[in-house]
Amino acid sequence: MNDLPSTPFQDVPPTPHQHFVLHLFAAVFRLINHIRRLGESSGEELETLFGQYPFLGGYFGEMLAYMPAETTWEEGPGWWEGHISAWEAPHAASLPLCALTAAGGVDFDGRLTLILVGLVEEDSRFGTLFAALQAPLVQRRPCLELVGHIIGKETTVNPWRTCHPLLKAGLLAADYREAPRSEWVLRVPGPIWDALRGDGASPIPHCAYSPPTAFPAVADLILPQAFRQQAAHLPNLLHSGQAHTVIVRGSPGSDRLQVAGAAAQALGKGLIVAAEAAAAAPPPELGPLCLLNRALPVLVYDLGPGETAVAPQLAGYHGPLFILLGESGGIKTGETGGAVTLTLPPTTPHLRQKQWQKAFNGQPAADLEAISQRFRLPGGYIRQAARLAALHAAVQGAAVVTPDHVQAACRTLNRQQLDTLATRLETAVGWERLVVSPAIENRLYELENRCRHRESLRDHLGAAFTHSHNAGVRALFTGGSGTGKTLAARILAAELGMDLYRVDLAAVVNKYIGETEKNLHQVLSRAEELDVILLLDEGDALLGGRTEVRSANDRYANLETDYLLQRLEHYQGIVVVTTNAAENIDSAFQRRMDVVVNFVAPQAEERWRIWQLHLPDDHGVGAAMLERVAVRCELTGGQIRNAALQATLLALNDGRTDGRSDGRSDGRTDGRTDGRTDTHFLSAWHLEQAIQSEYRKAGATCPLGNGRYTPQAGMGAFLDAFAGD
Repeated sequence: MNDLPSTPFQDVPPTPHQHFVLHLFAAVFRLINHIRRLGESSGEELETLFGQYPFLGGYFGEMLAYMPAETTWEEGPGWWEGHISAWEAPHAASLPLCALTAAGGVDFDGRLTLILVGLVEEDSRFGTLFAALQAPLVQRRPCLELVGHIIGKETTVNPWRTCHPLLKAGLLAADYREAPRSEWVLRVPGPIWDALRGDGASPIPHCAYSPPTAFPAVADLILPQAFRQQAAHLPNLLHSGQAHTVIVRGSPGSDRLQVAGAAAQALGKGLIVAAEAAAAAPPPELGPLCLLNRALPVLVYDLGPGETAVAPQLAGYHGPLFILLGESGGIKTGETGGAVTLTLPPTTPHLRQKQWQKAFNGQPAADLEAISQRFRLPGGYIRQAARLAALHAAVQGAAVVTPDHVQAACRTLNRQQLDTLATRLETAVGWERLVVSPAIENRLYELENRCRHRESLRDHLGAAFTHSHNAGVRALFTGGSGTGKTLAARILAAELGMDLYRVDLAAVVNKYIGETEKNLHQVLSRAEELDVILLLDEGDALLGGRTEVRSANDRYANLETDYLLQRLEHYQGIVVVTTNAAENIDSAFQRRMDVVVNFVAPQAEERWRIWQLHLPDDHGVGAAMLERVAVRCELTGGQIRNAALQATLLALNDGRTDGRSDGRSDGRTDGRTDGRTDTHFLSAWHLEQAIQSEYRKAGATCPLGNGRYTPQAGMGAFLDAFAGD
């Protein structure tokens, strides 16, 4: 048997599945040979076996198409091993079973052990045979001892020695471990069996496979030149073993995965990405699947401030490892001197324009420069937004993608990422809708300009600002309730073409230690990378002054304040903090705010303008009456809005045509006391009633009296109203 035929499998295509089939024949040959030996000891012939299990005869007939007739049973195992090894050699780089040997140290017998254990996955009739061979056990999968005897070439075998390396590597799993070890029932996990068959990477929970072709080359990464030069050294460092672990820091929407994929592609590898749920406790199949698919594992962590994760050891895998982290948190890799850390730099308008152009992939887009300036997204989100924008354009029948399509795409992306963390507020177009004093108006225009030029500003600052300025804008709105703080934020978002999300800090605060910081980290990080305006409502819940530490509660409350103070100082987005109690805000926060706007209650002239904005165009309130209300009723903008809404509801109620009474007992039908019929939609009477209601709600006395005063009745009616007439 030394002169083996040169091409016994010359007609077999060199595919992973055909490679698997050849191993399956070799494993079935071992199984039939084992049963033959048992038959010889009991005097039974092989024909009896095939008569009892006809399907085995079919497999044996297929094997004879390859094996020479003169091959003996003793020579058969070596014949299969030798010829499969010779056939696979030129194609080993593309065969999963060869990867087990090259990177996992699994020999030919180990391969056959995997195939033998999984025979029942391929053909359920093998289950009946296994149950008969290991009677009185009734399991239809082979037990450890049976596998050892079938695979072993010697008379005396050690089943544990055969199967233990595969169990340790996660390639095999054992059930019924409470039974004696020899009776453990073996199985091949489903994803691993699919990979052995050549079916590609079968999904496992929270993990995803990407082939090498899914990523660009390192030189094609749209990142700063200095960073690409660093990334270009990664393949050599990993290949030589100088580096075992590569940590890439960046936001979840950044190109950190692209960096890992580019390095893996240079090594001829794909990636299997394990999300945080899988990274914390990796599935046992992860390591073996990386071997079989020639992929590098990527563990993704989303750690909060002060959190540290320990990178797990993957069973059966000993190659390079990528870890993706955000800007906070730490990682323990267990490696001394073998870990490399790369931090993705902030994006620039120039690079974003190149990313948008590449992401549109030939789709015509209007004004790419404006899109790259307006939508400050990292590379990963740019690719998602470009696909969504092209879809929006297609739905509208537009041949060119416009900034409006991109904005709609970004809004969809924002909802996917932020709706579980914050509440989106509708924006309000036009500063003319906000009635404030000229001083407040100037401060708001200053804030708008600061936001518009926040990215280009740092390019025109002096040398002293090199390391102390970022693209973030922090604004503090103080003032009583209803003075226009939220409306100003809504108008600011509309003027900048950005989405506005509100976070109630009182709801973010958690009684458990460290949870508040983690909640803040999540919402601030998502808002920062999606470039939305974040409204922190009731900011004094966390921005309050730090106190003397007299208890553990004081210490942890101060830690939360310190964290938010530091996070806002380095925040790269636009954040607006509102508070009704400015005196409670820690002075350290006010010093770090770029713009502070103190909203005050409107004066008479401003109240008159607010009434004009909120009353319907066809109202019948006289000019004198409206001026009197504006002068005497010192309401905030929010209260005026509520009163106008209530007055409109009263007017709608009076206009009903269903025949029902409106509940008034004075016999009036038009809201007046002078007997004239008012054809306008909303009358002075409706307005007076609404103002009365607003004052009652606040627990105060209305300056208009009980609502029966009219300009025509004169001072006497006014005095009568207060007398309770």
